[in-house]
Amino acid sequence: MAKELKELTPRGENYSQWYQDLVIKADMAENSAVRGCMVIKPYGYAIWEKMQRVLDDMFKETGHQNAYFPLLIPKSFLSREADHVEGFAKECAVVTHYRLKNAADGSGVVVDPAARLEEELIIRPTSETIIWNTYRNWIHSYRDLPVLVNQWANVMRWEMRTRLFLRTAEFLWQEGHTAHATRAEAEEEALRMLNVYTAFAEKYMALPVLRGIKTASERFAGALETYCIEAMMQDGKALQAGTSHFLGQNFGKAFDVTFIDREGKTDYAWATSWGVSTRLIGALIMAHSDDNGLVLPPLLAPTQVVIVPIYRSAEQLAQISEKVAVIAGNLKARGITVKYDDADNRKPGWKFAEYELKGVPVRLAMGGRDLENGTVEVMRRDTLEKETVACEGIEAYVQKLLGEIQQNIYRKALDMRESRTVTVDTYDEFKAKIEEGCFIMAHWDGTAETEERIKSETKATIRCIPLEGDRTAAGQCMVTGRPSPQRVLFARAY
Repeated sequence: MAKELKELTPRGENYSQWYQDLVIKADMAENSAVRGCMVIKPYGYAIWEKMQRVLDDMFKETGHQNAYFPLLIPKSFLSREADHVEGFAKECAVVTHYRLKNAADGSGVVVDPAARLEEELIIRPTSETIIWNTYRNWIHSYRDLPVLVNQWANVMRWEMRTRLFLRTAEFLWQEGHTAHATRAEAEEEALRMLNVYTAFAEKYMALPVLRGIKTASERFAGALETYCIEAMMQDGKALQAGTSHFLGQNFGKAFDVTFIDREGKTDYAWATSWGVSTRLIGALIMAHSDDNGLVLPPLLAPTQVVIVPIYRSAEQLAQISEKVAVIAGNLKARGITVKYDDADNRKPGWKFAEYELKGVPVRLAMGGRDLENGTVEVMRRDTLEKETVACEGIEAYVQKLLGEIQQNIYRKALDMRESRTVTVDTYDEFKAKIEEGCFIMAHWDGTAETEERIKSETKATIRCIPLEGDRTAAGQCMVTGRPSPQRVLFARAY
C-alpha cells in the first residue's frame, strides 16, 4: 500500500493525473471494454447509493414519486421540439436493427440487413420526449395536476473525450419531470428543486455552491430558463453540480398535453425537469481529497469508522475483539457505519494506509497497551490528527467528531472558494486572473457575441448569472464597455 500511495501523482504536480490515479487506486471505478463507458466498482457505487438514499428522501418529502420510462425513444419524438433535437442530435446513439445472424463465412455474428427497424430508436440522452408523450395520456383536467415524477436511470450521450465520473458516454442519474397548471407553479417547482440540490450539496457533500441562471447559450436544449449550482474544485475550475429547468409549455405543445383549467378553458401543461448524476462523485473527490487519497464527508462515506486491532497473539486479539464488539455495537446503535478489520493477511500499517486512501473519516486502533489502559487511538482523516481517548464514552466522542469533520470539510472548501474568488473590471485583468485558476465576478454586456469571444480567447465560460449577492450593481462590460446590469460568474470548467 505504501507503494500504491507513492504512485499517486501529487495534486500540485498534475491535478488531472492525480484525479485519475485516485479514482483507480481507491478502487472506485475503471474504464470498461466499451470506449467511453466506465465500470463503477463497489466502493464507488456505495457512495452513489448513499447519495441516492438521501436525495430520494428529499424528493419524496417535496411530494415527488418515482417511476420508470423506456430506455429507447422513437427518433420522431426528438424531432417534435426543435431546440431539444438540435441540442442533443450530435450526442445520440441510434438503434437501427433488431436482430443479428451468423456470418456466412463463420467469422461470427453480423447485423441482419433484413431486420432493419421501420423507425430508428434513440438510446435516451434524456427523457423529456418519451415522458411527455406519456403524460398526454395522464393529464386531462387541472385535477390531474401537478404530476411530480422522478426517475432513477442511466442515459447515453456520445462522448469522445471522457474522464471517469466527470464525463462518460453512459452515466447514472436521476431526472425529475413535472407538469403544472400554471407558469407560476412550474417556475416555483424549478427553484424549489434547485434549493433541494443546494441543500444536498452543502449539508451532505460538504460542498459550497453558488446558485444561478444559465445564459441563453448555456441553457438546456428546449428550456426557457436553466437554473444551476456551481462548485469550485481545488484547481480553481468550476463544476456544474446540478441543474433545474423551467421548460415553459414547449413540451406540452410538442406532445399535445392539454388540460381543462378551472375556468373550463383548454390550456397546455407547464413543465420542469431537473437532475444530478454520478459526476457528483467526481465533485466529491476533486473538492476535498488530498495527496494521501480520498477525503470523504462522513454523511456520504460508505464506512464512517474503521477499527483496526494491533496484537501479538491470538489471545490478545480475542481480548481486543471482545472490547471492540461492544464499541462497534454502540456506534452502530447511534446510526454510525462501522467496519472491524481483523483480517490477518495484512499488517496494521498497510490497513492504515488503505483506509486513508479510501477516505474513511475516523480510524480507531486498539493494541495491548490500550487494553491495559482502557483507551483507543483515534485518527481523523480530514486533518490526519491522532489522539488517545478513553474507551468509556468513546461512542459520544466519535459521533461528535464525525460532525466536526463534516463541518471542517465544508469550511475548508468554502474558505478556498472565497480566497479564490475575485472581482475584476478590465479584460486585461480578467485574462491574467483566469490563468491563476479562480472564480471571477465581472460585468458582461449580455450578448452572445461577447460571451463567445471571451470563451474562445480565454477558455472561460459564464458559469451562471448569480441569484445571490447584489444583483442590482450595474456597471460596464469589461470587454465592450456597454452597460451591464450585474456581475456574472466566469471560470474555466469541467
